[in-house]
Amino acid sequence: MATRNAYGDALRALGVRPDVVALDGEVSDSTRADRFAEAHADRYFEMFISEQQLVAAAVGLQVRGYRPFASTFAAFLSRAYDFVRMAGISGADIALSGSHAGVEIGADGPSQMGLEDLAAMRAVQGSTVLYPSDAVSCAALVVEMVDRRGVNYLRTTRGGHPVLYDNDEAFPVGGSKLLRGGADDRVALIGAGVTVHNCLAAAEALAGEGITARVIDAYSVKPLDAGRVREAVRDTGGRLVVVEDHYPEGGLGSAVLESLADLAEPVRVRHLAVRGLPTSGTPTQLMDQAGIGVGDIVAAARTLA
Repeated sequence: MATRNAYGDALRALGVRPDVVALDGEVSDSTRADRFAEAHADRYFEMFISEQQLVAAAVGLQVRGYRPFASTFAAFLSRAYDFVRMAGISGADIALSGSHAGVEIGADGPSQMGLEDLAAMRAVQGSTVLYPSDAVSCAALVVEMVDRRGVNYLRTTRGGHPVLYDNDEAFPVGGSKLLRGGADDRVALIGAGVTVHNCLAAAEALAGEGITARVIDAYSVKPLDAGRVREAVRDTGGRLVVVEDHYPEGGLGSAVLESLADLAEPVRVRHLAVRGLPTSGTPTQLMDQAGIGVGDIVAAARTLA
């Protein structure tokens, strides 16, 4: 199930609260905000292709006591960045959802791929940045955002991916999940969103070579679970592979490295990210082309282990 579908379902369910409203920039059939619109038409606002107005209206609605969720493609939120920045400065409490992020969207091409959004949203004063890997974590994080202060950003993906968690699993902001690991791990694979699934597949392949790999789902990019990262450093002898469907600047890799800045222990990090201009193709083709596919993770882990 795609996390964008889980976003739409969770938002529709939250509509039982009369203070929850939704806004979208004329892509609600893609972001899945249309599911809220179908159930709660009187509290859905179509802002059309006007992303600055989308964020401005969300800020205005929260001033009036509502809990706004505003959604569009992650790439298109760049058009409204000044308004997002000012929302942070103003202390506004809003939830933003950016869908169709990364090269994972495949055939839509680079103009539609949000590859700078994690960096941009992390830089906003007081922001929260969340990137779920499956439907269960996405739905739980939507609920986490509804009453959270400040600018809250949720990154969702276009394609469907396996469900990893049970429905009763908790996903507190600032946390992470250890999906695979033990006392004899030789390397830690840290991903978020779609790359978590690549990390799991890579860990399975590495196990066949006799290399035990820990897999961490860093669903909370800001605040990051620094304790989990430092634990991985200590347990693996400082061997980390960080994988993200994002440009290398300012995203998950930066968050991980910042968390280790004052750690007085040796660390070896391989950072896999999208370093060139993507083209158009299948998700697997584009992730392999970008160097964040399963084979790339296996190769990076081998150089450390």
